[in-house]
Amino acid sequence: MWAYVNGAFVPDHEAAVSVHDRGFRYGDGVFDTLRVYDGRPFLPDAHVRRLLASAAALGIPGLPGRDAFAAVILEVIDRNALGGGLVRSTVTRGGSEGWAPDDAARPTVVVVGRPFSGYPEPLYARGASAMIAAATRVPPSCLDPALKPLSFLTHVQAKREAIARGADEAILCTESGLVAEGSASNVFCAAGGRIATPPTSVGLLAGITRGVVIDLARREGLACDETPLTPDDLQAADEVFLTSTGMEVLPVTTVDGRRVGDGRPGAVAVALRRLYRALVLEGSSGRT
Repeated sequence: MWAYVNGAFVPDHEAAVSVHDRGFRYGDGVFDTLRVYDGRPFLPDAHVRRLLASAAALGIPGLPGRDAFAAVILEVIDRNALGGGLVRSTVTRGGSEGWAPDDAARPTVVVVGRPFSGYPEPLYARGASAMIAAATRVPPSCLDPALKPLSFLTHVQAKREAIARGADEAILCTESGLVAEGSASNVFCAAGGRIATPPTSVGLLAGITRGVVIDLARREGLACDETPLTPDDLQAADEVFLTSTGMEVLPVTTVDGRRVGDGRPGAVAVALRRLYRALVLEGSSGRT
């Protein structure tokens, strides 16, 4: 496999960044992951825009422009002959000898790809298990939730807790007890013919897949509200499902060990996944 590191393509086992890099030392950077279908990146413009906007919000200068960055992603896909896969782009502030950021430092840019054909189909057939994490989502007063920072330690710990409890995904709440997001996903529920998902105002990353699914639902005439939710709302819902680049639309059939609805993947989640897959098949957003 080939990796892109600071302007050059190298075998991924030789790829390296400095031990003084601030991404390595302090998590001072941002990242993004996009999906590849049939050799084509899905929604590349949205992913590159978010990555560069996150870097700009952190004051990281000197990055390639949107078109240049998109071209690097395409070359990573081509060099690695990725039919189905994931491409991860990482940007850091670069190196510094001490704690203080060096505005003159050259940023670090790494883009890597790996094969990925999706989550196992039996998981969609039976539905995933989720649990409410003990850790809470970092509040917006500490870090803008619109950013996708390298410092994802709270989410990592939540995922570790899910694994220890035998669950597929952890759901993080805010300090006030409202549902925020999964460790690597956004959360939806459906009840009484309406779909609901937490609003960005509670402090969550508005995933690109989340936005696509909201649009698909509304286009199909399904009511989809962005409204605060509690764990009790998830327990009482007819359906719960998760969205992300890798998951697409994944039904959840248990939360904290309690059955959701009738304990089977719900019709809304199944329909939205079908619509999402149809969108993918329409062209994977093309090579633009």
